Amino acid sequence: MQRAENGGGGGEEEEATVDVQFTDLPNALIACKAPEDLFTDGILKARFEALFRSFDPEVQFQYFKSFRRVRISFSDALVAAEARLRLHKTDFNGKEMRLYFAQSVHIGSPRLEPPKPDKQFLISPPASPPVGWEQSKDATPVINYDLLCAISKLGPGDKYELHTATPTTPSVVVHVCEDERDDSSAPDDSDQDDRPRPPRPKIIQTRRPDFTPAVEQ
Repeated sequence: MQRAENGGGGGEEEEATVDVQFTDLPNALIACKAPEDLFTDGILKARFEALFRSFDPEVQFQYFKSFRRVRISFSDALVAAEARLRLHKTDFNGKEMRLYFAQSVHIGSPRLEPPKPDKQFLISPPASPPVGWEQSKDATPVINYDLLCAISKLGPGDKYELHTATPTTPSVVVHVCEDERDDSSAPDDSDQDDRPRPPRPKIIQTRRPDFTPAVEQ
């Protein structure tokens, strides 16, 4: 608790009381980029722990060798703040020691609840469409009837210019192929359709020869 006195008008004194809460402060520190020898050398580890035991005899240590970090848990948040103030960026074993407050995670429920299905409609097939979703209508196909009419009037060997050439673009011309049926050398399909087709020859299966077992004498 911090108390301050302010002089008021008429010689009267007013007292202002301010309560400072330290419950939101973390009571643990994280030592980052710890020396690799700290995790294997017992003497070096004892020197490291003695630095923090001078602030709190009940301090606890958790070593994370893979991350090269050490978690130092104090019994009070004020002691943790004082230890960081005095030991942060100090020299230890020839390297600068960096200390940061451990972030506390507050979970409202003791059980881990599943996330809300905000994007459940992305599942294929979706369980249910989102609110306000409507089926999109297919666009009407664009048919150039003028082009179809012009091509239908063309005869064999004629051409139709779709796009006139410009100084920067070529022209687009549709050529109608000649009908091969006009050639006198080509067989007439209409006559072949009228002629009766010869019957398909019947395949006669070859008869298997009779098998006579040999008589042993």
